[in-house]
Amino acid sequence: MLMISKEKLKTHIDQFPDMLSIDDLIDRLVFVEKLENRITESKNDKSISEEEMEKEMQEWFSLDG
Repeated sequence: MLMISKEKLKTHIDQFPDMLSIDDLIDRLVFVEKLENRITESKNDKSISEEEMEKEMQEWFSLDG
């Protein structure tokens, strides 16, 4: 589980619309968590290359189903 500082969270929240539903708020917070996770992974060299992603996607789309 990734932790996020209040300051980073405030920065993201300041970009939200003035009015939004609780469902939209939850969706946006989940997105913020995913975004922060990807940024952390990238900084720690845990991301995959574009070539690796293309290979994985080809495997996904070639599955029989």
